[in-house]
Amino acid sequence: MTNYVGEQITDPVTGKAHRRLIAILRGVQPHEAVDMARALVDAGITMIEVPLNSPEPLKSIAAMKDAVGDAAMIGAGTVLTPDDVANVKAANGEFIVSPNCDIDVIAKTKELGMGSWPGVLTPTECFAAIKAGADGLKIFPASIIGSEGIKAMRAVLPKDLPVFAVGGVGPDDFSTYAKAGCDGFGLGSGIYKPGMTASDVSKAAIAYVTAHDAVFG
Repeated sequence: MTNYVGEQITDPVTGKAHRRLIAILRGVQPHEAVDMARALVDAGITMIEVPLNSPEPLKSIAAMKDAVGDAAMIGAGTVLTPDDVANVKAANGEFIVSPNCDIDVIAKTKELGMGSWPGVLTPTECFAAIKAGADGLKIFPASIIGSEGIKAMRAVLPKDLPVFAVGGVGPDDFSTYAKAGCDGFGLGSGIYKPGMTASDVSKAAIAYVTAHDAVFG
């Protein structure tokens, strides 16, 4: 899926560099998905996740990928089973994000050539995910252990493995978490929640991009 190189997350297939931000569109519906994806891409966020507990998520993933092509990476979140992974692959999804560290989900993800970002909260889960082949780690919910907890774990994790903080981390927290060793962030209800328009998403995305660029350059 992606490689962490210097200041960017880079897609090894297309060579495209992505900001270290994953927009999580929980609750997005197929009829609005393309407009939301285009708003995010135009604002500079090009890693987009549709959680599988959204309405008809596979339709949204397929529509978004068809619309934006290589301009963005489209993946799925809240992926709990290997069958879910296969369904996301069939919808042209490119990466898998889970709330937990499930070895079978990671294995299926890598078998199908997709990026794997399992959710972890402890060193044991981190190293189990790494051993299974994860491309990056989603510290979730990050607010539970805070920047100091992440800093302690980061000291023993591989330096070249991307670590994203997800859950309770806003743009005002980027600098603190980056100093603790976070490479990027998952953006939830602050960037999208049901009822928001594409214009709303665009404004929120610009604020996140501005905060990101102030920290990472």
